[in-house]
Amino acid sequence: MKTWILFNEKDELLLAKDAEGYRLPTDEDWKAAKTESHHIVADDWVLRISDKEAPAQMARFTLRQSWRVLSDNEYKRAGKAWEILFWGEETIYCSKCGNPLRWNTDISRICPQCGREIWPQLNIAIIVLIQKGHEALLVKAKTFRRNFFGLVAGFVETGESLEECVAREVKEETTLEINNIRYFASQPWPYPLGLMVGFNADYVSGNISFADGELKEASFFRADNLPEIPEGLSMARMLIDDWVAREKQESDDSIKA
Repeated sequence: MKTWILFNEKDELLLAKDAEGYRLPTDEDWKAAKTESHHIVADDWVLRISDKEAPAQMARFTLRQSWRVLSDNEYKRAGKAWEILFWGEETIYCSKCGNPLRWNTDISRICPQCGREIWPQLNIAIIVLIQKGHEALLVKAKTFRRNFFGLVAGFVETGESLEECVAREVKEETTLEINNIRYFASQPWPYPLGLMVGFNADYVSGNISFADGELKEASFFRADNLPEIPEGLSMARMLIDDWVAREKQESDDSIKA
């Protein structure tokens, strides 16, 4: 049985609920006919519907909110579906000849006139935890909606490596010099069409100064005295949690020694 991934006009994800909690709806929950208005992504039926069409019993969550109630697998499937849905709605005409595009595969569209096939282009961003002794740099960006501290982040520019982007963004946002830049992990970031790549780095020199105006607060914090930090779905939180765990392990090892 296929799963429906339904979004309404407000970009909210519609979820069914049973005794075990929230989940993506199936044919039993949503009995709409499979018409040309839907799209298939990795065997899931993906469709945007009006709120009036949505069954009243279905719950509505933003994609971010759904992370708290869905399994990791279902959240990732919903995220991919949202990215493809968004991209498809934004990519209507061929950029080469101007003719309307049609779907070719579940992640590509093709121009029937000139044969040009296109795929979603990811926006690649880096995020970095900078360590200075037993402290880590946490920052508060002007764009943060909640009152928490995160990490320095920014988009990769054409013609630079990921490591070059890390050094540049840190310099532009804080004026600090860093080295020993090392890869941590990556994650799809469907808000929308993003790929977040995490790094660790070491402080070398400099005083914090908000060089490009993107930050409003920044400071080095110890692991046992952290401010409010991002929630668990983000790469920022993964980097911070990893650093806190390493600090705790080092402290425990020193006590045993």
